[in-house]
Amino acid sequence: MIEVRVEDLAFYSGHAVIRPATATLGATTPLLRRFELAGGQKLLQQLAVSEPLPVGSAVVTGAGDLPVELLVHAIVISPTERVTREGVRRALRSALQRTREWQLADVAIPPLGLGAGNLAIEDSAEVLAGELRTHAQTSEFPRNVTLVAETPDEAAVLEYAVGRSVA
Repeated sequence: MIEVRVEDLAFYSGHAVIRPATATLGATTPLLRRFELAGGQKLLQQLAVSEPLPVGSAVVTGAGDLPVELLVHAIVISPTERVTREGVRRALRSALQRTREWQLADVAIPPLGLGAGNLAIEDSAEVLAGELRTHAQTSEFPRNVTLVAETPDEAAVLEYAVGRSVA
């Protein structure tokens, strides 16, 4: 089941949040930086990497003080690779594979790849809806996905994309 909500991601309570991240597990937008900070020092300590991760990969960490068990970090940008639809697609695919491996039933996902000079919400929504549809055909995890929008306008675009992908 896919649900779309306008909500503060820091208050989502489920098994995990898939969050877009830089190659060094940094936040990709100011909103996601606030989400990181809500996880507290425990989370910030887990976000240290020895080497940059490749775009399209995904890693799992604890969630610090956030009300979820885990974070799945989907790497969408690096110093050598800018945000693209294909990079977001690969990162989301990797993140969804992690949810299957960890058997995470309830997962929240904000739009991936947004920000100045990056993807438009329409492009992000289309990638999200398509990858979720494809993943659901071969995996029982996650069972419930909540797409978390920042605004009602974002939510409308996400709902439209999800509706088109199941039609």
